[in-house]
Parts: sequence; C-alpha cells; structure tokens
Amino acid sequence: MGKDTTTVLVTGAAGLIGSRFVDWLVSTRPEITIIGIDDLSGGYIENVNKLLLDNGRFYKMNAGDKEVADIFKKHRPDIVYHMSAYAAEGTSPFIRKFNYTNNLVVTANIVNNCIAYDIKRLVFTSSMAVYGKGNPPFRESDTPSPIDPYGIAKAACEADIKVAGDHHKLDWCIIRPHNVYGIKQNIWDVYRNVLGIWLYNVFHNLPITIYGDGLQTRAFTYIDDILPCLWKAGTEERCSKQIFNLGGIKEVTILEAAQLVKKITGEKVDIVHLPARYEVKHAFSTWQKSVEYLGFKHVTSLEDGLKKMWEWAKQQPSRERFVWTEYELDKGIYDYWKQENIKK
Repeated sequence: MGKDTTTVLVTGAAGLIGSRFVDWLVSTRPEITIIGIDDLSGGYIENVNKLLLDNGRFYKMNAGDKEVADIFKKHRPDIVYHMSAYAAEGTSPFIRKFNYTNNLVVTANIVNNCIAYDIKRLVFTSSMAVYGKGNPPFRESDTPSPIDPYGIAKAACEADIKVAGDHHKLDWCIIRPHNVYGIKQNIWDVYRNVLGIWLYNVFHNLPITIYGDGLQTRAFTYIDDILPCLWKAGTEERCSKQIFNLGGIKEVTILEAAQLVKKITGEKVDIVHLPARYEVKHAFSTWQKSVEYLGFKHVTSLEDGLKKMWEWAKQQPSRERFVWTEYELDKGIYDYWKQENIKK
C-alpha cells in the first residue's frame, strides 16, 4: 500500500534555516509528514519544532552517521532537504579535516541514501562561498572559484550531486543562500554569523568587531523571506536540476551593517576594527532567477529583520559560547581567534 502523505526529511532541523523551514511547513503544510535530523552541535533542542519532538520524528544524530540509512528505510522520505553544515568560511583553513568531514563527507552519506531509497528530489543548501572572488553580482552560471576550504567543500558537494543526477538519475535542486539571519540563529558561535556575533557582543557589553576597514560588501536575507521558496525548490517541476541564488537584493558594507546594529540596539558599545582576515572583499549575487522560479520576495529590510532578531535575542537563555579549544592548524591563526584573546 502506498503512502497517504508526502514525507519530507530535513537535516539540520535545529539550525537556523532547517528549524525555521520546519516551522513553516508545520504551519502551512499540515498534511505532510516531517522528519528532522540534527546532532545539536550547532543548533539547540529548543529550536526543534514541538510537533517533531512530540511525535518522535526528531533524531539526534549526525547526518553522516550510518544510522541515517535506518531513518530513510523507516520513513521513506519523498523529498530531502539537506541543510546541515558547519559554515566555517573564516575558520576552515584552520579546521580542514572537520570542514570536509562535516560538509563534504556528510553530504556524500545523504546522497547515497537518497539514491538507495529513490527519493523524488534532493534540495541542497550550498553557499555563495562557491563563487570566491569572482565578479559580483555572482550569477548561477558563473564557474565556481572558491578561495577557502569551506567554499571548496560546498562546490564539491554540488559537483557530486550533479554527477549523482547524471549517473543515478537523482533529481536535485541547489540553493545558494545570501547571508541568512533571523530568530533561531546561533548567536553563541565566535566564528560565524556576523550579525549574531554582534548582537551577542552588544548584549554582553563587548565591542562590535570588524575585520579590516569594513568596506566589504554583503547582502543579507531575513530567514522568513525565503521559506516559501525552499518548498517550491523541492516540489516545482521546473526547479528540477536548477541552481538558485536566494535572497539578498541589496548590498551594504559591513561598516553600514555594524552601525545599523548600534542604532537598533541603542547600546553604546564601540565599533572596533581588527586586522583584516583572508576573505572575499565584495560578495553579492543576482536574485532575478529566484524571483522567476521560486517567487522570492524581499519583504523584510535589514533594519526590520535586525529589530526582530534583537527582540528574540534578548529573550534567550545564557549559553556557553562556542570556542575551538584546539585548532587542527594554528600556524597563521589570527590573534583575535587565539583562545587567550577570545572574550566569553
């Protein structure tokens, strides 16, 4: 007997994109069955939707674990949203093995199971990091040219998924989000999610820190604006084997974003410039294709999104800040990332 409903599996169900996407599915698609996986290494159990917890459909495990196959076998998902990752752009040169294991190797495990259990489509959240320096605005047709191990891992995942499509007829859709932020983001990680880092610092009366002159340009995306697009990426026929930049229609300098955080929080913390790190100076992408195919709408301005995130952040419990106790490679590590210099 066939299944009565569509079953969706979401990896990274306790992270920002995964948890908010599950919330959106629960509220707008009550007819579907949702399964969540997360090892809670970068997300929190409080982020996991209550429906998953109450119905025993949340599994605390790494998406690279061999037991993932048991979940595929038991629930037979129709669509898989692979959203678990460690976004280690800045730190990836110093944690190469961790980066490749938790991004590339984990994705290979998900791809294997998608093939073995005949899922209808795999939606993979990649990264704008695959473009590297490039020539912004980056276009989906640009040849990937990543400049760090994190971007290399994401580009390799994309290549592997495409090959699985050619060889094993795996249907896929690749999403390249733009600096997504919002409620349920991990603001306790020293190394990633710049807006979250700043809000944490402000809340703890620490300075807002900028690497270099702050004239780097980025485009930010409030999480709720992209959630309907993710559903379409997994279900619309014309999204099959397509790549989409998603979000971020207006680029701002990092310095402008920092000044906006000061304005919204109303706090008197300083903006401090630290030595520049190895990164892309200007990184923003086209967005027109996501409007045409996914119905993307940039509804939430950076100011309004930060206001929502700040109100949420003020309600969060006191959590220990994540700091690497030991890097795989400490040669060339920036002084501000040395353990003795990190303020918790």
